[in-house]
Amino acid sequence: MRIRAVTVFIPWSRQEVARAGALASAARETLTRASYEVQTVRLALPPLEILKDGTDFLRQAQEWEAMAREAGFDYLSVGPLGPLAIEIPRLFAETERIFASIMLTNNETVRLAARITRENAMVVPDGFANFRLAALAGVPPLSPFFPAAYHDGGPMAIALATEAADLAVEAARTARDPAAALTMLQAQVEATGWYLAHLLRPLVSRFSARFAGIDFSLAPFPEPERSIGTAIEMLSGVPFGKAGTLAAVAGLAAAVQGADFPRTGFCGVMLPILEDAVLARRAAEQHLRVSDLLLYAAVCGTGLDTLPLPGSVSEEALARVLEDLRALSARLGKPLTARLMPIPGREPGDPIEFDFAYFAPSTVMAL
Repeated sequence: MRIRAVTVFIPWSRQEVARAGALASAARETLTRASYEVQTVRLALPPLEILKDGTDFLRQAQEWEAMAREAGFDYLSVGPLGPLAIEIPRLFAETERIFASIMLTNNETVRLAARITRENAMVVPDGFANFRLAALAGVPPLSPFFPAAYHDGGPMAIALATEAADLAVEAARTARDPAAALTMLQAQVEATGWYLAHLLRPLVSRFSARFAGIDFSLAPFPEPERSIGTAIEMLSGVPFGKAGTLAAVAGLAAAVQGADFPRTGFCGVMLPILEDAVLARRAAEQHLRVSDLLLYAAVCGTGLDTLPLPGSVSEEALARVLEDLRALSARLGKPLTARLMPIPGREPGDPIEFDFAYFAPSTVMAL
């Protein structure tokens, strides 16, 4: 298991950036000494609604990106943007490490998110800019995963995001049956969660910060041994997307959610198509539809993540998907996100491959 992110949350206070960087550095050192690989350290800010001038916002965002980098952070989240969301394509064109989101609260924000997703697809030739954007439905603050992360406006806080799909793979491989595998996984998540909290609590006290908790989600990496798709197929006995997949996904989510540990964020099963070798392959084999992924979102963790879509997809089609996601979140009372990635010049079935360590090759999905 790896630590995907050490995320520190602060108010819009320049004085806090250096202290946040020192906390993140100390947390990384502590976790590394305990034999955990920390992939990134990240800084998250509260939603910004006070600026009306887009030019001023872009200038300040660039300054914050520079400050965050100087303090040792790999990435910066400026949180859900209201009227300033129209500046996201320019923001991503003029920065490198800033993430942002749009909160889906009504039909107007759904349409806005669809329009920005379309515009974002043209910021860079391969559509990669949408990797830095998420549409959020019912997502509370203090989730350490990007792009969903944003601060609640209180004192400085810290949280961990895990990359724990390999724990599910190991449990499925070593247990005598699926039920035993889920019991084993729940015990492992609980024990590890409390150990991680034990490691960080002295730092939290020393820096007078809050410990927001751990988002112990089964996030994957594009290798078979770290693939949540591998674990799901071992539990279900069928290729991902076939009948039996939903039950396996629900069982894994129940195992994580049944574990007792200091939690924040989603704490579920993440199914990012392009970040998982098996999911990317099943999508390429046309085992998956977007409606299937919405069905799985009803019983697992985060929603629709890193979906490669046709570059010609219309704003109306994107809006319908986002409206479905928002309805599902509202009906079930659970946080969900959408990170949709139209690929310019590509149509369903076209192969895609990014020069990015966290993405696996796949093909464009039909919508």
